[in-house]
Amino acid sequence: MKEVLSYPGCFVCGGRNAHGIKARFHYDGDCAFTEVTATEAYEGYKGIFHGGIVASLLDEVMIKAILARDIFAVTAEMTVRYRLPVRTGDVIRLVGRVVSSKGRLYMTEGEAVGVDGQVYATAAGTYLEAKPNLKADLLQSLE
Repeated sequence: MKEVLSYPGCFVCGGRNAHGIKARFHYDGDCAFTEVTATEAYEGYKGIFHGGIVASLLDEVMIKAILARDIFAVTAEMTVRYRLPVRTGDVIRLVGRVVSSKGRLYMTEGEAVGVDGQVYATAAGTYLEAKPNLKADLLQSLE
Protein backbone atom coordinates (compact mmCIF):
# COMPACT_ATOMS: atom_id res chain seq x y z
CA MET A 1 0.00 0.00 0.00
CA LYS A 2 1.33 3.44 -0.89
CA GLU A 3 0.27 7.01 -0.25
CA VAL A 4 -0.79 8.80 -3.42
CA LEU A 5 0.87 12.10 -4.34
CA SER A 6 -0.89 15.34 -3.44
CA TYR A 7 -0.74 19.06 -4.21
CA PRO A 8 -0.18 21.10 -1.01
CA GLY A 9 -2.74 23.74 -2.00
CA CYS A 10 -5.49 21.31 -3.04
CA PHE A 11 -8.81 21.87 -1.28
CA VAL A 12 -9.34 18.12 -0.83
CA CYS A 13 -5.87 16.65 -0.25
CA GLY A 14 -3.60 19.62 0.37
CA GLY A 15 -1.88 19.67 3.72
CA ARG A 16 -1.18 23.42 3.47
CA ASN A 17 -4.68 24.59 2.50
CA ALA A 18 -6.00 26.29 5.66
CA HIS A 19 -9.62 25.80 4.55
CA GLY A 20 -9.21 22.34 3.02
CA ILE A 21 -10.22 18.86 4.08
CA LYS A 22 -6.61 17.54 4.22
CA ALA A 23 -7.61 14.00 3.22
CA ARG A 24 -4.76 11.55 2.73
CA PHE A 25 -5.19 9.00 -0.04
CA HIS A 26 -3.68 5.54 -0.27
CA TYR A 27 -3.57 2.93 -3.04
CA ASP A 28 -3.60 -0.84 -2.53
CA GLY A 29 -2.78 -1.81 -6.12
CA ASP A 30 -6.44 -1.84 -7.14
CA CYS A 31 -8.29 0.98 -5.36
CA ALA A 32 -7.52 4.41 -3.99
CA PHE A 33 -9.15 5.19 -0.65
CA THR A 34 -9.39 7.62 2.23
CA GLU A 35 -11.46 8.11 5.36
CA VAL A 36 -12.96 11.45 6.37
CA THR A 37 -15.07 12.63 9.28
CA ALA A 38 -17.90 14.95 8.21
CA THR A 39 -17.50 18.21 10.11
CA GLU A 40 -19.70 21.24 10.67
CA ALA A 41 -17.20 23.34 8.70
CA TYR A 42 -18.55 21.75 5.51
CA GLU A 43 -22.28 21.65 6.22
CA GLY A 44 -24.84 22.37 3.50
CA TYR A 45 -27.77 22.29 5.91
CA LYS A 46 -27.57 22.12 9.69
CA GLY A 47 -26.15 18.74 10.61
CA ILE A 48 -25.74 17.59 6.99
CA PHE A 49 -22.43 17.43 5.15
CA HIS A 50 -22.59 19.43 1.89
CA GLY A 51 -23.25 17.29 -1.20
CA GLY A 52 -20.68 19.28 -3.16
CA ILE A 53 -18.02 18.24 -0.66
CA VAL A 54 -19.04 14.60 -1.08
CA ALA A 55 -18.75 15.07 -4.87
CA SER A 56 -15.31 16.67 -4.48
CA LEU A 57 -14.13 13.74 -2.36
CA LEU A 58 -15.46 11.24 -4.90
CA ASP A 59 -13.77 13.12 -7.77
CA GLU A 60 -10.50 13.12 -5.86
CA VAL A 61 -10.57 9.43 -4.91
CA MET A 62 -11.30 8.42 -8.51
CA ILE A 63 -8.53 10.55 -9.96
CA LYS A 64 -6.13 9.28 -7.26
CA ALA A 65 -6.77 5.75 -8.56
CA ILE A 66 -5.36 6.96 -11.88
CA LEU A 67 -2.54 9.07 -10.41
CA ALA A 68 -1.41 6.09 -8.31
CA ARG A 69 -0.56 4.42 -11.63
CA ASP A 70 1.67 7.41 -12.48
CA ILE A 71 -0.85 8.65 -15.04
CA PHE A 72 -1.62 12.37 -14.86
CA ALA A 73 -5.19 13.13 -15.84
CA VAL A 74 -7.93 15.73 -15.50
CA THR A 75 -11.66 15.31 -14.95
CA ALA A 76 -13.69 15.23 -18.17
CA GLU A 77 -17.06 14.19 -16.74
CA MET A 78 -18.49 12.94 -13.46
CA THR A 79 -21.89 11.73 -12.32
CA VAL A 80 -22.83 11.40 -8.65
CA ARG A 81 -25.81 9.53 -7.28
CA TYR A 82 -26.70 10.51 -3.72
CA ARG A 83 -28.39 7.78 -1.71
CA LEU A 84 -28.34 8.99 1.91
CA PRO A 85 -27.35 12.25 3.57
CA VAL A 86 -24.02 12.27 5.35
CA ARG A 87 -24.55 13.70 8.83
CA THR A 88 -21.92 15.76 10.62
CA GLY A 89 -19.91 13.44 12.79
CA ASP A 90 -20.27 10.51 10.36
CA VAL A 91 -17.06 8.82 9.26
CA ILE A 92 -17.10 8.01 5.57
CA ARG A 93 -14.73 5.83 3.59
CA LEU A 94 -14.24 6.83 -0.03
CA VAL A 95 -13.01 4.27 -2.53
CA GLY A 96 -12.17 4.81 -6.20
CA ARG A 97 -11.08 2.44 -8.94
CA VAL A 98 -10.33 2.44 -12.65
CA VAL A 99 -12.82 0.18 -14.42
CA SER A 100 -11.58 0.58 -18.01
CA SER A 101 -9.48 2.70 -20.31
CA LYS A 102 -9.40 3.50 -24.01
CA GLY A 103 -6.57 5.56 -25.39
CA ARG A 104 -6.22 8.63 -23.16
CA LEU A 105 -9.63 8.11 -21.48
CA TYR A 106 -10.00 6.41 -18.11
CA MET A 107 -13.40 5.36 -16.75
CA THR A 108 -13.72 5.11 -13.00
CA GLU A 109 -16.16 4.30 -10.22
CA GLY A 110 -16.27 5.59 -6.70
CA GLU A 111 -18.33 5.26 -3.57
CA ALA A 112 -18.77 6.90 -0.19
CA VAL A 113 -19.63 4.35 2.48
CA GLY A 114 -20.25 4.63 6.22
CA VAL A 115 -18.46 2.51 8.82
CA ASP A 116 -21.69 0.50 9.10
CA GLY A 117 -21.58 -0.32 5.38
CA GLN A 118 -24.34 2.10 4.33
CA VAL A 119 -23.71 3.61 0.90
CA TYR A 120 -24.08 7.40 0.98
CA ALA A 121 -23.18 8.09 -2.64
CA THR A 122 -21.75 6.48 -5.75
CA ALA A 123 -20.01 8.08 -8.71
CA ALA A 124 -18.78 7.37 -12.21
CA GLY A 125 -16.11 9.48 -13.82
CA THR A 126 -14.29 9.90 -17.09
CA TYR A 127 -10.78 11.33 -16.95
CA LEU A 128 -8.49 12.43 -19.75
CA GLU A 129 -4.77 11.75 -19.59
CA ALA A 130 -2.89 15.03 -19.78
CA LYS A 131 -0.85 15.84 -22.87
CA PRO A 132 2.86 16.62 -22.24
CA ASN A 133 2.47 20.42 -21.78
CA LEU A 134 -0.34 20.05 -19.25
CA LYS A 135 1.41 17.14 -17.57
CA ALA A 136 4.44 19.40 -17.00
CA ASP A 137 2.15 21.94 -15.29
CA LEU A 138 0.55 19.24 -13.15
CA LEU A 139 3.93 17.86 -12.10
CA GLN A 140 4.89 21.28 -10.72
CA SER A 141 1.91 21.08 -8.35
CA LEU A 142 2.71 17.77 -6.65
CA GLU A 143 4.72 17.19 -3.51
